[in-house]
Amino acid sequence: MSAKARKALAAADPTMAELIERVGEVDIATRMKRRKEERPEDPYGALLRAIVGQQLSTKAARTIYLRVVDLFGGTTPTPEQLLEATEEDLRACGLSGRKTEYVRDLARHVVSGELELDRFEQLADEEVIEEIVAVRGLGQWTAEMFLLFHLQRPDVLSGGDLGIRKAIQIEYGLEEMPPPRRVIEIGEPWRPYRSLASLYLWESLAAVPS
Repeated sequence: MSAKARKALAAADPTMAELIERVGEVDIATRMKRRKEERPEDPYGALLRAIVGQQLSTKAARTIYLRVVDLFGGTTPTPEQLLEATEEDLRACGLSGRKTEYVRDLARHVVSGELELDRFEQLADEEVIEEIVAVRGLGQWTAEMFLLFHLQRPDVLSGGDLGIRKAIQIEYGLEEMPPPRRVIEIGEPWRPYRSLASLYLWESLAAVPS
């Protein structure tokens, strides 16, 4: 994700070239850092935090996650600790009954070895996604964001991301937001730098009046 990547994107797609020219250099390191603020750096903790934060505002997600951490002495609970905790204690932190089931399913997958966290760095993108979505409560979008922001894989494009779909609609002059399959088709020329293209698309929305 460098000047070389920006140059390749611009050469591959005139619309992306215009976007890069307009937005300027995207500070990827800052974007990654901002995304990781107050988020665990280990893969298990990152996935646990993702489940807790689903369908919540940033503030609410942070509050509930910190309550969960406080329940376990101020540190991210181990999978074993989560499985030993009572449903009442977890729900008292603000987790719904469904999310309580989800975090326990994550813990079970880690304990059983079905979720190969220690091997994620060696696994292909598709293999990481396959293992993550096997956990209840973790879907395709979460897996893709994990690949992009946590593992910092260079060629990730989430066809179902609403921000990316909206940005493509605007930048490519489409009448409506493209469906996920169309997003992937439009993004095909961006390989192998689709992660950087995604960052530019998200950044473009910041300049659009709400």
